[in-house]
This record gives sequence, C-alpha cells and structure tokens, in this order.
Amino acid sequence: MPELPEVETVRRGLNRVSLDRPITGGSVQLARSVAYPESDQAFLAGLTGLTLGTWRRRGKYLLGELRDSKGQPGGYLGVHLRMTGQLLWVTPDRPVESHCRVRLWFQDRHELRFVDQRTFGRLWWVPPGTAPDIIITGLQRLGPEPFDATFSAAYLRQRLRGRQRPIKNALLDQALVAGLGNIYADEALFLSGLRPTTLCSKISLPRLQHLHSAILKVLTTSIESGGTTFSDYRDVYGVNGNYGGVAWVYDRKGQPCRICGQPIQRLKLAGRSAHYCPHCQR
Repeated sequence: MPELPEVETVRRGLNRVSLDRPITGGSVQLARSVAYPESDQAFLAGLTGLTLGTWRRRGKYLLGELRDSKGQPGGYLGVHLRMTGQLLWVTPDRPVESHCRVRLWFQDRHELRFVDQRTFGRLWWVPPGTAPDIIITGLQRLGPEPFDATFSAAYLRQRLRGRQRPIKNALLDQALVAGLGNIYADEALFLSGLRPTTLCSKISLPRLQHLHSAILKVLTTSIESGGTTFSDYRDVYGVNGNYGGVAWVYDRKGQPCRICGQPIQRLKLAGRSAHYCPHCQR
C-alpha cells in the first residue's frame, strides 16, 4: 500500500501538472471506485467545469481543491489509493490501462486516470460548503502528521504510556500518527534500535526521542527518493520510486544487515510482516 512518502510524491506531481486546468468531463468505468456521490453521473457532473487548485495531503488521502469559473470554491476531489491505486497524468492517445477505473478529461488534451488493480481505492467529490471529513469519514480518525509540531516524543510518551501492545502495531495505527505504514515503521524501528515486538509500556522517553527522530528521517529520505519501488506504486508519470534499493530492513529477509551483517529476520504481528535485525534492535 502506498504510504505517506508515495502519496506525497503523487501530490507534488499533481501540483506540477494539473493545476488551473478545467475538467471537461470523464468516464467512470467501475462504479464502486467512486465513494461519493452514489451516482456516477452526479460525481462527473459535480466535477465538470471546475478547475483544480492546490492538492493537499492528509495522511494517505489526497484532496484536490476545486474552483468554479469565477474562482469560487467548488469543493474537493478526494482520493485514497489504498493497496494498488495509481493516479496517472497522460494524453488521450495513450492506450487505456486494463485496470483503469476512472478517467477525468482536461481542456488541454490531458487525462487524469485512476488505475487500481485490486479495486480498494476510492474517489470522492466533496460539494462546496461541505467539510471534507463529513464526506470522507476516514479523515476524522487520523492523528497528527509526522512533520507537525504536535507530533513529538512527548506526544508519543503520553499516547503510549502503559499500553501493552507491540510498538510496531502501535505505529500502524493511523489515529496515533497519520500516514505511517508497514515499510517506514520497519525502517524507523531499525534506526531507533527498537525491536518491533517491544511493548509500548517498556519504552523510555530517550528511546521514544530516538524513534521520533528516526520516523522523520526515514520519511524525509523516502520523499527525496520519490517513495519506495514496489509492484503497484507509480508517480503521476508512471515511474517507480527509488527508496527500496536503500532500505535498511524492509523486504530484506535473509539478507545481511547493512550495519552488522546479521541476516534480517521477518515475523508476523497482527497479520502484518515486520522486518528487523536481531543484533541491532533490542
């Protein structure tokens, strides 16, 4: 699933190519890819004639601000890529991808295509005058962004104190921190020297300070690399990210640790994989 760095990379790409371009229409090729409105026709009618302003990111959600022809608010285009979603900025002469679910047409002969093999991704049109979290209810459950001042070691201590659950599971809770997922939780835990199975209640404030710094470091590095290369993630031009080649532990089971040389191990926690070095992480 695309995580914060991948979604942020898509956001930056969309802001480079799609702003100030009127939407002239579109086609919904899989009805369940549109979460709101319930009608495909209402979704397309709501967007047609509007112009995309700035794209924002909240956790793993994308929100495109819309304006009408007079520059007045036109609501939002919301997107959640989920497991395999992609937003591709293409010209109409490009063959339509086999898993293309929604096409939005623009005045300058470009398209924004939503491609989603597993079909878990969703799009929303949020009407003007309506707060996005009223329609996209998942936004209501999100914790602070990792780069916000409210996300700190002190915040982690307050939220995790006394909790008898593995730290890896806690980091995947979007109510604790928005946008962090399996890849970067593994990477941050490695850099902080914490095993994924360590109980939250056992982690001291100094170690939480290391963890907080590690989270910011791995996210920054991955954003600079354009995200992680895995089978379904693409930026708006269809290009994979470059972080995967320098990952510390994620998806490196059996390979030597880049620090000590011990084989990286993999275990399951609450149905999710966790990669770690048994020597460097205690």
